[in-house]
Amino acid sequence: MAVQAELSEEGHTVSIRKLCAWLGVSRRSFYYRSRARKHPLNADRVDAVKAVTERFPTYGYRRIAVISNLNRKVVQRICQRKGWQVRKRAKGHRPRVRALPSVAQHVNQRWATDLAMIWCGRDRWCHVAVVIDCASRELLGWRLSKHGNAKTAESALEEALINCFGHLGRVTAPHCSSGATTAWCFAQHATRQR
Repeated sequence: MAVQAELSEEGHTVSIRKLCAWLGVSRRSFYYRSRARKHPLNADRVDAVKAVTERFPTYGYRRIAVISNLNRKVVQRICQRKGWQVRKRAKGHRPRVRALPSVAQHVNQRWATDLAMIWCGRDRWCHVAVVIDCASRELLGWRLSKHGNAKTAESALEEALINCFGHLGRVTAPHCSSGATTAWCFAQHATRQR
């Protein structure tokens, strides 16, 4: 409308139809006026939904609707307007944790473990668990099995302990995080118990 008014001041009479064609806008969009129709929320229903969300904070609007015996769309509208929606976890790949490189100056100072799948033809896929020394890059122990479970990794670690220290002895599992540090903790624990 402002463009049409400016053109009429300059002495040019242009219809809305021509202006919309020149600007590449449909006339329907030009004449559209949004009407905000927000219905007021029922206080009793809001209180019922709030009571359920406080009792079960991880529930979404569908479960809340079942528990509070309200319409699903009503509960969804209340949760949206009040900001009570449960945030959905993002799907897809998450960035890996940035860790410092594994640096070891001496043998048996730090060990690393890994589990890989190998195609074995008739036996199909097999899993191999290996334990290497981070300082010398020597393979200390390995185990091949059809199932890549914790027993496979445990057997590879036991073989590495026997190869390095001559006996398994009584090794209790120390409390470690996960990954390469687990093998390192076993190695440190075994050298202390000698």
